[in-house]
Amino acid sequence: MTDAQPIRVLVVEDDPVAADAHVMYVGRVPGFTAVGTAHTGAQARRLLDRVPVDLILLDLHLPDVHGLQLARSLRAAGHHADVIAVTSARDLAVVREGVSLGVVQYVLKPFTFATLRDRLVRYAEFRAAAGEASGQEEVDRALAALRAPSPAALPKGLSAPTLERVTTTLRDAEEGLTAAGVAEAVGISRITARRYLEHLVDAGRAGRSPLYGQVGRPELVYRWVPATHR
Repeated sequence: MTDAQPIRVLVVEDDPVAADAHVMYVGRVPGFTAVGTAHTGAQARRLLDRVPVDLILLDLHLPDVHGLQLARSLRAAGHHADVIAVTSARDLAVVREGVSLGVVQYVLKPFTFATLRDRLVRYAEFRAAAGEASGQEEVDRALAALRAPSPAALPKGLSAPTLERVTTTLRDAEEGLTAAGVAEAVGISRITARRYLEHLVDAGRAGRSPLYGQVGRPELVYRWVPATHR
């Protein structure tokens, strides 16, 4: 980054646990600082009227407004902060609409710190590009900075399809599941299941607590941490 001032980030996320995780992640990336948290669209508007913001980490499913409607109203009100959508939504029509409203990146939940860090670093590189391009190649390089690698970064040994199955299994288990329970449901080993579950805990999408009342060391029960609207 060439700018001396950090990139100011507003986290807009209705789930307090996820919001805290996103603020923590932003604070760990050099050159970025979280300047506020909003849990509704109305709170986001009020903060943007008072606090300078360069980038919004925006959950698309807020309790009072869809994230893209919020982005549209912010543009109409003269707010020009860029947007990284942080969402579970996988509707490509929504992705296309978001591009026209200043959504420069999409990050699908659940994700790791490494994934968000990659998006932020790429955004910083894009933002740092200044001056007049010498030609098409330089323009292409500037735009390429925003393109995330495929597949998105996951801890070594974890795969996106298995993570999706573990996530779905845990989300559907109202009483929670142990690693053994997830392993049986998904068809993987208990050790592997625990790695995926701990990844979800690290991402703020699952919680864990000991299961007492049995002989020996208590087993951990994992429970999905739901957002109010996702």
